[in-house]
Amino acid sequence: MRIGVIGGGAWGTALAQVAAADGAPVTLWAREPEVVEAINRRHCNELFLPSARLSPSITATGSLGALAEAEALLVVTPAQHVRAILAEAAVGATPLVLCAKGIEAGTRRLVGEVAAAIHPRAPLAVLSGPTFAHEVAAGLPTAATLACADPAIRDALIARLARPAFRLYASDDVIGAEIGGAVKNVLAIACGVVEGAGLGQNARAALIARGFAEMTRFGLARGAQPETLAGLSGLGDLVLTCSSTSSRNFSFGVGLGRGTPAARLLADRRTVAEGAFTAPVLREAAAEAGVAMPVSEAVCALIDGAPVDAVIADLLNRPLRDERG
Repeated sequence: MRIGVIGGGAWGTALAQVAAADGAPVTLWAREPEVVEAINRRHCNELFLPSARLSPSITATGSLGALAEAEALLVVTPAQHVRAILAEAAVGATPLVLCAKGIEAGTRRLVGEVAAAIHPRAPLAVLSGPTFAHEVAAGLPTAATLACADPAIRDALIARLARPAFRLYASDDVIGAEIGGAVKNVLAIACGVVEGAGLGQNARAALIARGFAEMTRFGLARGAQPETLAGLSGLGDLVLTCSSTSSRNFSFGVGLGRGTPAARLLADRRTVAEGAFTAPVLREAAAEAGVAMPVSEAVCALIDGAPVDAVIADLLNRPLRDERG
């Protein structure tokens, strides 16, 4: 199975490295000419993943047309750019493996719903889980979920992409895998705020648990399976990104917790903190579904410029309730 990767950031590059680990040719599309040149000439991505020495079987291109021979496409662009990029790509019935985590602004659609609207003939899969790109590229042990409604396509993708140190677990719950990845980005920001504001480990643990309750409520309202949300693409990813500065979203939250305005934090970043864009969309989608998500709403308030102390006080002063509610 010939693999094409759409997106030359850290995660797209790491997945290309996984797909090329056995020497199979992989074509990677990147928007940045300097990334294309570095991968083709020096077998590295100095801009987004400088720690990795890349396989010589990875070929980079700035033309989406060069992916025409691919038998499966990994879509690894930021969630808010997926629609525009897929609209330019000739996909047809080629399977799309969605690796972006987020909800589209304006439409409140998951990435899979966006892809299905643009390329209705393309089978869809979702690859999601606790995966820091630099660790995957270095060959450190990693496990993730690959969800697809078609078992034959799912099994073929797993057979092609799985490696001894990159273990893939099968699922048919595409919606659940997507929701876990999208919501955990927002919750990772909240945990970063706890770190930045110096609120302690107790507060972080409580926030992870209550955030997971929010993820579960929202996921079930959108048709996800609870087992998926409790698995690698939900709870697993949440634990990873809520506890490490290697997470872009956690680091963004640390800055918010220290009082730095969101606009300045976003302007200073080369890479995207997806949760900053997902948070307001998630707030709208949760309201539409009638789901209470106070932690996610608090993140929105901080992004909008509310004082950290006031937002924390509002959360702590909410009425006491049954934990199971």
